[in-house]
Amino acid sequence: MPYRVIDSFEVRYLQIVDEAGNLDESLFDGFSEWLVRSFFERLVLSRTFNSRCLSLQREGRIGTYPSIYGQEASQVGSALALDAKDWVFPTFRESGVLAALGYPMELLLRYWMGDERGMKIPHGMNIVPMSIPVGTHIPHATGCGWAMRLEGARAAALCYFGDGGSSRGDFHEGLNMAGVFKANTVFLCQNNQWAISVPRTRQTASRTIAQKAFSYGFEGIQVDGNDIFAVYRATLDALNRAKRGEGPTLIECFTYRLDDHTTADDASRYRDPGEVEEWKKREPLLRLRLVMQRMGLWTEDYEKEVVKHSEEVVDSAIEKAEAVSPPEPSDILIYTSHTPSGRQRRELKEL
Repeated sequence: MPYRVIDSFEVRYLQIVDEAGNLDESLFDGFSEWLVRSFFERLVLSRTFNSRCLSLQREGRIGTYPSIYGQEASQVGSALALDAKDWVFPTFRESGVLAALGYPMELLLRYWMGDERGMKIPHGMNIVPMSIPVGTHIPHATGCGWAMRLEGARAAALCYFGDGGSSRGDFHEGLNMAGVFKANTVFLCQNNQWAISVPRTRQTASRTIAQKAFSYGFEGIQVDGNDIFAVYRATLDALNRAKRGEGPTLIECFTYRLDDHTTADDASRYRDPGEVEEWKKREPLLRLRLVMQRMGLWTEDYEKEVVKHSEEVVDSAIEKAEAVSPPEPSDILIYTSHTPSGRQRRELKEL
């Protein structure tokens, strides 16, 4: 029986700089020297924060921490594409996003020390507190983007999640509603190949995560998630499309988690060490450095200055965070509901 094709789609892939530092000159317009330096400085700051947190956790000074090593380009590149009016919906692994946006590091450290006040977002920063449950914030980002569309706001919401999050019902519900109502929302999936111990091949039979967008009536694109230039360009284009009223976009950043899922995980139990070593050759800082050398923007002294400054910023934030008095245990009950229940009043009395 002959069949008629109703619809078809293609998934585009964007890479501007490969792991050898080779540029696609036709796509490199618009990257000023100032922006390239910003990429490097924010990436180094994010990596410094990450390494310090890993050390603090081993010393028992913070709790369980999720490393961003290897994913910094996906985080910093997308964050720097945002405008001040845009909203950010992060997961627990977006330390690099918050660092790039200038979120006070002492607050971020306090959060990982177990102090929820660390996620009391400073006035003027359109950032929603980190989502620990996987995927539950995706419908929230859809709602925010829909509200912006209804108001005619020249702004958009940027929602982060991992490849594991794409298996959640919240993902499908959020993207479905975003497509129906053409929400001003950009969905950014950091496909780091592993959802804890579950490989990406067990998440979906689809060849890409990006193609899932077409099921919901909008565009999906896969980018080299270790190419900070490609991530920035794809995110900026998607945000601008949303602000023009052209609807949402799903961006799949194809990257790799070089560390354990969190400090409570041992990836050597399920992951081939050789695979990790191969991906280390493709990590974002290496290729960014190659581009900057070609542009005459990188020297050893420059990098030393950037590293030294980043260490000073992070170490100062650690001192401030550890100097703050811990929260009162009663805060758990006081801020649970507007009016304490009888049970809460009894528990407060016991405290």
